[in-house]
Amino acid sequence: MRNAMWFLLFAAVAAQAEVTVKAPWVRATVPSQKATGAFMELVSSEDASLVSAASPVAGVVEVHSMKMEGGVMKMHAVPGLDLPAGKPVKIEPGGYHVMLMDLRRQVKAGEKVPIELRIRGGDGKVQSVAVEAEVREIGARGAMDHDHGHKH
Repeated sequence: MRNAMWFLLFAAVAAQAEVTVKAPWVRATVPSQKATGAFMELVSSEDASLVSAASPVAGVVEVHSMKMEGGVMKMHAVPGLDLPAGKPVKIEPGGYHVMLMDLRRQVKAGEKVPIELRIRGGDGKVQSVAVEAEVREIGARGAMDHDHGHKH
């Protein structure tokens, strides 16, 4: 019986997707600003989906997409972002991003912002991935050649 329990525990742990987070960053804000974006690259070992996120610096955190509609760039919350097995998914300005809203304070360049990503695996179970995102200057546009190598 004990061996069966260990096997089931190992099988449950082994079934979770391993997610690698590369170059996570957040755009700095001005003192009264109430929202900003977080960006990174995600690679999952199995088909999975980024379904939500949270951060102590924001009251609301959502996954958003940006699309052209009638010549105007529009932002929309999405219920999830597919992470196909082994394929890098860029979360970047002008595309999918993690929106930090109802900011509780100014986010300053040089700080680190903790973000918890919630990933749903193919088995339907949700796991948390803790990320420390570097805050970059307000004008920052994309990833630098930093691989922070978070694996979960």
